[in-house]
Amino acid sequence: MGRKFQKKKQVDQLEIVPVDENPPLPPQRKSDDVVPKREKWVNKQRVLVFAARGISHRDRHLMRDIKTLMPHHRAESKMERAKTLSVVNEMCEMKHCNKAMLFEGRRKRDLYMWVSNTVGSEGPSAKFLIENIHTMAELKMTGNCLRGSRPLLSFDSKFDELPHLKLLKELFVQTYSVPHHHPKSQPFVDHVFTFTFLDNRIWFRNFQILSEDGGLSEVGPRYVMNPVKIFDGSFTGKTLWENPDYVSPSKQRQILKKSAKDKYVNRVEQKVQHEATRPVKAYDGIDNDELFDDEDPIATAKILAAIAKKKQQENEQKTPKSALTKKIKEKQLKAVKKVIDQKKAKVTKRVKKV
Repeated sequence: MGRKFQKKKQVDQLEIVPVDENPPLPPQRKSDDVVPKREKWVNKQRVLVFAARGISHRDRHLMRDIKTLMPHHRAESKMERAKTLSVVNEMCEMKHCNKAMLFEGRRKRDLYMWVSNTVGSEGPSAKFLIENIHTMAELKMTGNCLRGSRPLLSFDSKFDELPHLKLLKELFVQTYSVPHHHPKSQPFVDHVFTFTFLDNRIWFRNFQILSEDGGLSEVGPRYVMNPVKIFDGSFTGKTLWENPDYVSPSKQRQILKKSAKDKYVNRVEQKVQHEATRPVKAYDGIDNDELFDDEDPIATAKILAAIAKKKQQENEQKTPKSALTKKIKEKQLKAVKKVIDQKKAKVTKRVKKV
Protein backbone atom coordinates (compact mmCIF):
# COMPACT_ATOMS: atom_id res chain seq x y z
CA MET A 1 0.00 0.00 0.00
CA GLY A 2 1.29 3.28 -0.87
CA ARG A 3 1.46 6.17 1.63
CA LYS A 4 -0.24 9.43 0.97
CA PHE A 5 2.00 12.35 1.65
CA GLN A 6 0.25 15.56 2.67
CA LYS A 7 1.81 18.78 1.61
CA LYS A 8 2.79 20.93 4.55
CA LYS A 9 1.54 24.47 4.52
CA GLN A 10 4.30 26.94 4.30
CA VAL A 11 4.18 29.53 7.09
CA ASP A 12 5.05 33.06 6.06
CA GLN A 13 7.86 34.33 8.16
CA LEU A 14 7.83 37.96 9.27
CA GLU A 15 10.62 39.96 7.87
CA ILE A 16 12.71 41.82 10.39
CA VAL A 17 12.96 45.41 9.24
CA PRO A 18 15.95 47.28 10.56
CA VAL A 19 15.13 50.37 12.64
CA ASP A 20 15.89 53.53 10.76
CA GLU A 21 17.74 56.04 12.86
CA ASN A 22 16.48 58.96 10.76
CA PRO A 23 12.68 58.63 10.27
CA PRO A 24 11.17 60.51 7.36
CA LEU A 25 9.91 64.03 8.07
CA PRO A 26 6.16 64.80 7.86
CA PRO A 27 5.03 66.40 4.65
CA GLN A 28 5.50 70.15 4.58
CA ARG A 29 2.47 72.52 4.52
CA LYS A 30 2.03 74.55 1.42
CA SER A 31 1.74 78.29 1.68
CA ASP A 32 -1.78 78.22 0.22
CA ASP A 33 -3.13 75.90 2.90
CA VAL A 34 -5.17 77.36 5.83
CA VAL A 35 -3.49 77.22 9.23
CA PRO A 36 -5.58 75.09 11.65
CA LYS A 37 -6.46 77.15 14.75
CA ARG A 38 -6.77 75.91 18.29
CA GLU A 39 -10.15 76.93 19.62
CA LYS A 40 -9.62 78.49 23.07
CA TRP A 41 -12.55 80.92 22.87
CA VAL A 42 -15.40 78.56 23.75
CA ASN A 43 -17.89 80.82 25.57
CA LYS A 44 -19.05 83.07 22.75
CA GLN A 45 -21.41 85.34 24.65
CA ARG A 46 -22.11 88.62 22.88
CA VAL A 47 -24.24 91.42 24.34
CA LEU A 48 -26.05 93.94 22.18
CA VAL A 49 -25.90 97.28 24.05
CA PHE A 50 -27.96 100.11 22.56
CA ALA A 51 -30.66 102.66 23.42
CA ALA A 52 -33.98 103.91 22.20
CA ARG A 53 -34.50 107.51 21.17
CA GLY A 54 -35.28 109.97 23.94
CA ILE A 55 -32.51 109.35 26.52
CA SER A 56 -30.69 112.28 28.13
CA HIS A 57 -26.97 113.10 27.87
CA ARG A 58 -26.18 111.57 31.28
CA ASP A 59 -27.91 108.33 30.32
CA ARG A 60 -25.93 108.23 27.08
CA HIS A 61 -22.66 108.69 29.00
CA LEU A 62 -23.64 105.83 31.33
CA MET A 63 -24.24 103.57 28.34
CA ARG A 64 -20.83 104.51 26.97
CA ASP A 65 -19.17 103.64 30.30
CA ILE A 66 -20.88 100.23 30.34
CA LYS A 67 -19.62 99.59 26.82
CA THR A 68 -16.04 100.30 27.87
CA LEU A 69 -16.39 97.82 30.76
CA MET A 70 -17.76 95.07 28.47
CA PRO A 71 -15.39 94.28 25.57
CA HIS A 72 -17.76 91.52 24.41
CA HIS A 73 -20.52 94.00 23.54
CA ARG A 74 -21.89 94.82 20.11
CA ALA A 75 -23.03 98.36 19.32
CA GLU A 76 -26.17 99.35 17.47
CA SER A 77 -27.74 102.64 16.43
CA LYS A 78 -30.69 104.12 18.30
CA MET A 79 -33.97 102.30 18.01
CA GLU A 80 -37.06 104.19 16.92
CA ARG A 81 -39.85 104.55 19.45
CA ALA A 82 -42.47 103.37 16.96
CA LYS A 83 -40.92 99.89 16.92
CA THR A 84 -42.05 97.27 19.38
CA LEU A 85 -39.63 95.64 21.81
CA SER A 86 -40.00 92.25 20.11
CA VAL A 87 -37.90 93.67 17.22
CA VAL A 88 -34.86 93.51 19.53
CA ASN A 89 -34.79 89.71 19.20
CA GLU A 90 -34.43 89.99 15.42
CA MET A 91 -31.71 92.64 15.80
CA CYS A 92 -29.76 90.34 18.13
CA GLU A 93 -30.10 87.47 15.67
CA MET A 94 -28.71 89.64 12.89
CA LYS A 95 -25.79 90.74 15.07
CA HIS A 96 -25.15 87.17 16.36
CA CYS A 97 -25.76 88.23 19.97
CA ASN A 98 -27.04 86.06 22.82
CA LYS A 99 -27.94 88.83 25.26
CA ALA A 100 -29.40 92.32 24.95
CA MET A 101 -29.15 95.43 27.12
CA LEU A 102 -31.61 98.15 26.08
CA PHE A 103 -31.78 101.64 27.62
CA GLU A 104 -35.18 103.29 27.34
CA GLY A 105 -35.85 106.90 28.36
CA ARG A 106 -39.12 108.51 29.44
CA ARG A 107 -39.67 112.29 29.38
CA LYS A 108 -35.86 112.76 29.35
CA ARG A 109 -35.97 112.29 33.12
CA ASP A 110 -36.40 108.59 33.83
CA LEU A 111 -34.19 105.79 32.52
CA TYR A 112 -35.28 102.15 32.24
CA MET A 113 -32.92 99.28 31.46
CA TRP A 114 -33.87 95.92 29.94
CA VAL A 115 -31.59 92.89 30.34
CA SER A 116 -32.69 89.87 28.32
CA ASN A 117 -31.63 86.48 27.04
CA THR A 118 -32.52 86.58 23.35
CA VAL A 119 -31.56 83.03 22.33
CA GLY A 120 -34.65 81.81 20.47
CA SER A 121 -36.70 84.53 22.21
CA GLU A 122 -36.96 82.19 25.18
CA GLY A 123 -35.97 84.70 27.82
CA PRO A 124 -36.06 85.47 30.65
CA SER A 125 -35.93 89.28 30.61
CA ALA A 126 -35.94 91.84 33.42
CA LYS A 127 -36.90 95.51 33.51
CA PHE A 128 -35.16 97.96 35.89
CA LEU A 129 -35.56 101.61 36.78
CA ILE A 130 -32.09 103.19 36.92
CA GLU A 131 -31.59 105.68 39.75
CA ASN A 132 -28.68 107.70 41.22
CA ILE A 133 -26.59 107.71 38.03
CA HIS A 134 -22.93 108.79 38.36
CA THR A 135 -20.67 108.35 35.34
CA MET A 136 -16.90 107.84 35.32
CA ALA A 137 -16.18 111.35 34.03
CA GLU A 138 -18.42 112.83 36.73
CA LEU A 139 -16.97 110.94 39.69
CA LYS A 140 -13.21 111.31 38.97
CA MET A 141 -12.29 108.48 41.33
CA THR A 142 -8.72 107.45 42.16
CA GLY A 143 -9.17 103.87 40.92
CA ASN A 144 -8.10 102.70 37.47
CA CYS A 145 -8.15 99.44 35.56
CA LEU A 146 -6.92 98.10 32.24
CA ARG A 147 -9.30 98.58 29.33
CA GLY A 148 -10.71 95.24 28.21
CA SER A 149 -9.62 93.28 31.30
CA ARG A 150 -11.90 90.61 32.74
CA PRO A 151 -13.81 91.44 35.97
CA LEU A 152 -14.75 89.40 39.01
CA LEU A 153 -18.45 89.41 39.90
CA SER A 154 -19.30 89.74 43.59
CA PHE A 155 -22.89 89.19 44.77
CA ASP A 156 -24.59 89.81 48.08
CA SER A 157 -25.61 86.81 50.21
CA LYS A 158 -29.29 87.63 49.59
CA PHE A 159 -28.86 86.64 45.94
CA ASP A 160 -28.75 83.02 47.12
CA GLU A 161 -31.83 83.31 49.37
CA LEU A 162 -34.63 84.95 47.35
CA PRO A 163 -35.83 83.09 44.22
CA HIS A 164 -36.17 86.12 41.94
CA LEU A 165 -32.67 87.28 42.94
CA LYS A 166 -31.28 83.86 42.01
CA LEU A 167 -32.68 84.31 38.51
CA LEU A 168 -31.27 87.85 38.26
CA LYS A 169 -27.88 86.64 39.47
CA GLU A 170 -27.65 84.08 36.66
CA LEU A 171 -28.75 86.73 34.16
CA PHE A 172 -26.10 89.19 35.40
CA VAL A 173 -23.38 86.52 35.34
CA GLN A 174 -24.07 85.70 31.70
CA THR A 175 -24.37 89.38 30.71
CA TYR A 176 -21.62 91.23 32.61
CA SER A 177 -18.90 88.54 32.73
CA VAL A 178 -16.32 88.72 29.93
CA PRO A 179 -15.75 85.31 28.24
CA HIS A 180 -12.35 83.69 28.64
CA HIS A 181 -9.96 84.16 25.67
CA HIS A 182 -12.26 86.71 24.04
CA PRO A 183 -10.39 88.41 21.16
CA LYS A 184 -11.02 91.94 22.48
CA SER A 185 -10.30 91.11 26.13
CA GLN A 186 -7.04 91.23 28.05
CA PRO A 187 -5.79 88.17 30.01
CA PHE A 188 -5.88 90.02 33.34
CA VAL A 189 -8.32 90.29 36.26
CA ASP A 190 -7.79 93.67 37.93
CA HIS A 191 -11.30 94.91 38.87
CA VAL A 192 -14.50 93.62 40.46
CA PHE A 193 -18.20 94.33 39.89
CA THR A 194 -20.25 94.30 43.10
CA PHE A 195 -24.01 93.74 43.18
CA THR A 196 -25.51 94.55 46.59
CA PHE A 197 -29.19 94.12 47.47
CA LEU A 198 -30.29 96.88 49.86
CA ASP A 199 -33.56 98.76 50.35
CA ASN A 200 -35.28 96.55 47.71
CA ARG A 201 -32.77 97.78 45.11
CA ILE A 202 -29.60 96.44 43.48
CA TRP A 203 -26.57 98.73 43.91
CA PHE A 204 -23.85 98.42 41.25
CA ARG A 205 -20.24 99.43 41.97
CA ASN A 206 -16.96 98.92 40.09
CA PHE A 207 -13.74 98.65 42.15
CA GLN A 208 -10.09 98.28 41.24
CA ILE A 209 -8.24 95.43 42.98
CA LEU A 210 -5.20 97.04 44.60
CA SER A 211 -3.77 94.04 46.48
CA GLU A 212 -4.46 90.40 47.18
CA ASP A 213 -5.45 91.08 50.79
CA GLY A 214 -8.64 92.87 49.67
CA GLY A 215 -7.55 96.46 49.04
CA LEU A 216 -10.03 98.18 46.72
CA SER A 217 -10.38 101.58 45.05
CA GLU A 218 -13.55 102.65 43.26
CA VAL A 219 -13.40 103.30 39.54
CA GLY A 220 -17.01 103.96 38.52
CA PRO A 221 -19.64 104.20 37.18
CA ARG A 222 -22.30 104.02 39.90
CA TYR A 223 -25.99 103.35 39.51
CA VAL A 224 -28.89 101.74 41.36
CA MET A 225 -31.24 99.24 39.70
CA ASN A 226 -34.80 99.19 41.00
CA PRO A 227 -36.34 95.95 39.64
CA VAL A 228 -39.82 96.41 38.18
CA LYS A 229 -40.78 93.11 36.52
CA ILE A 230 -39.32 89.80 35.34
CA PHE A 231 -40.85 88.26 32.22
CA ASP A 232 -40.90 84.68 31.00
CA GLY A 233 -39.88 85.46 27.41
CA SER A 234 -37.50 87.93 25.80
CA PHE A 235 -39.23 91.34 26.15
CA THR A 236 -42.57 89.51 26.14
CA GLY A 237 -44.36 86.67 27.90
CA LYS A 238 -45.91 86.06 31.26
CA THR A 239 -44.89 88.04 34.33
CA LEU A 240 -42.82 85.77 36.59
CA TRP A 241 -42.32 88.37 39.33
CA GLU A 242 -43.49 91.93 39.99
CA ASN A 243 -42.12 94.36 42.56
CA PRO A 244 -44.90 95.20 45.07
CA ASP A 245 -42.96 98.21 46.47
CA TYR A 246 -42.36 99.85 43.09
CA VAL A 247 -43.73 103.37 42.62
CA SER A 248 -43.31 105.02 39.23
CA PRO A 249 -41.28 108.27 39.21
CA SER A 250 -44.21 110.21 37.72
CA LYS A 251 -46.35 109.08 40.68
CA GLN A 252 -43.62 110.21 43.11
CA ARG A 253 -43.52 113.65 41.48
CA GLN A 254 -47.32 113.84 41.73
CA ILE A 255 -47.14 113.10 45.47
CA LEU A 256 -44.51 115.82 45.94
CA LYS A 257 -46.70 118.35 44.11
CA LYS A 258 -49.64 117.46 46.34
CA SER A 259 -47.54 117.95 49.47
CA ALA A 260 -46.41 121.36 48.17
CA LYS A 261 -50.06 122.24 47.55
CA ASP A 262 -50.92 121.30 51.14
CA LYS A 263 -48.18 123.61 52.36
CA TYR A 264 -49.77 126.53 50.49
CA VAL A 265 -53.23 125.72 51.88
CA ASN A 266 -51.84 125.60 55.43
CA ARG A 267 -50.14 128.97 54.95
CA VAL A 268 -53.37 130.57 53.74
CA GLU A 269 -55.28 129.11 56.70
CA GLN A 270 -52.71 130.52 59.10
CA LYS A 271 -53.09 133.98 57.55
CA VAL A 272 -56.90 133.84 57.91
CA GLN A 273 -56.62 132.70 61.54
CA HIS A 274 -54.15 135.51 62.28
CA GLU A 275 -56.53 138.11 60.85
CA ALA A 276 -59.45 136.68 62.83
CA THR A 277 -57.62 136.63 66.18
CA ARG A 278 -55.82 139.99 65.80
CA PRO A 279 -56.62 142.40 68.74
CA VAL A 280 -58.77 145.45 68.00
CA LYS A 281 -56.96 147.89 70.34
CA ALA A 282 -53.31 148.58 69.73
CA TYR A 283 -50.81 148.08 72.50
CA ASP A 284 -49.79 151.05 74.73
CA GLY A 285 -46.64 152.86 73.76
CA ILE A 286 -43.32 152.56 75.48
CA ASP A 287 -42.37 154.87 78.33
CA ASN A 288 -40.63 158.06 77.19
CA ASP A 289 -41.69 157.37 73.61
CA GLU A 290 -41.37 161.07 72.80
CA LEU A 291 -37.58 160.79 72.91
CA PHE A 292 -37.55 159.01 69.56
CA ASP A 293 -39.74 161.58 67.78
CA ASP A 294 -37.02 164.20 67.45
CA GLU A 295 -33.53 163.47 66.17
CA ASP A 296 -32.00 166.68 67.65
CA PRO A 297 -29.74 165.70 70.60
CA ILE A 298 -30.22 169.06 72.40
CA ALA A 299 -34.00 168.71 72.32
CA THR A 300 -33.79 165.15 73.68
CA ALA A 301 -31.46 166.34 76.45
CA LYS A 302 -33.99 169.00 77.48
CA ILE A 303 -36.78 166.42 77.54
CA LEU A 304 -34.65 164.13 79.73
CA ALA A 305 -33.92 167.02 82.13
CA ALA A 306 -37.64 167.86 82.41
CA ILE A 307 -38.46 164.21 83.17
CA ALA A 308 -35.77 164.10 85.88
CA LYS A 309 -37.19 167.27 87.54
CA LYS A 310 -40.69 165.86 87.54
CA LYS A 311 -39.47 162.67 89.25
CA GLN A 312 -37.62 164.68 91.86
CA GLN A 313 -40.72 166.73 92.71
CA GLU A 314 -42.79 163.58 93.04
CA ASN A 315 -40.23 162.13 95.42
CA GLU A 316 -40.27 165.29 97.56
CA GLN A 317 -44.02 165.22 97.84
CA LYS A 318 -43.98 161.68 99.05
CA THR A 319 -43.36 161.02 102.70
CA PRO A 320 -39.96 159.61 103.51
CA LYS A 321 -39.48 156.05 104.69
CA SER A 322 -38.63 157.01 108.27
CA ALA A 323 -41.93 158.92 108.66
CA LEU A 324 -43.80 155.97 107.22
CA THR A 325 -42.25 153.57 109.70
CA LYS A 326 -43.16 155.87 112.62
CA LYS A 327 -46.77 156.06 111.49
CA ILE A 328 -46.94 152.28 111.14
CA LYS A 329 -45.55 151.79 114.65
CA GLU A 330 -48.03 154.27 116.15
CA LYS A 331 -50.94 152.47 114.48
CA GLN A 332 -49.70 149.14 115.81
CA LEU A 333 -49.41 150.57 119.40
CA LYS A 334 -52.95 151.97 119.25
CA ALA A 335 -54.30 148.61 118.13
CA VAL A 336 -52.47 146.83 120.97
CA LYS A 337 -53.83 149.33 123.58
CA LYS A 338 -57.39 148.78 122.32
CA VAL A 339 -57.04 145.00 122.71
CA ILE A 340 -55.66 145.42 126.27
CA ASP A 341 -58.51 147.81 127.32
CA GLN A 342 -61.13 145.40 125.98
CA LYS A 343 -59.69 142.49 128.02
CA LYS A 344 -59.58 144.61 131.23
CA ALA A 345 -63.21 145.63 130.75
CA LYS A 346 -64.28 141.98 130.44
CA VAL A 347 -62.38 141.03 133.61
CA THR A 348 -64.02 143.85 135.67
CA LYS A 349 -67.49 142.80 134.51
CA ARG A 350 -66.91 139.24 135.71
CA VAL A 351 -65.68 140.45 139.15
CA LYS A 352 -68.74 142.68 139.67
CA LYS A 353 -71.14 139.81 138.89
CA VAL A 354 -69.44 137.59 141.39
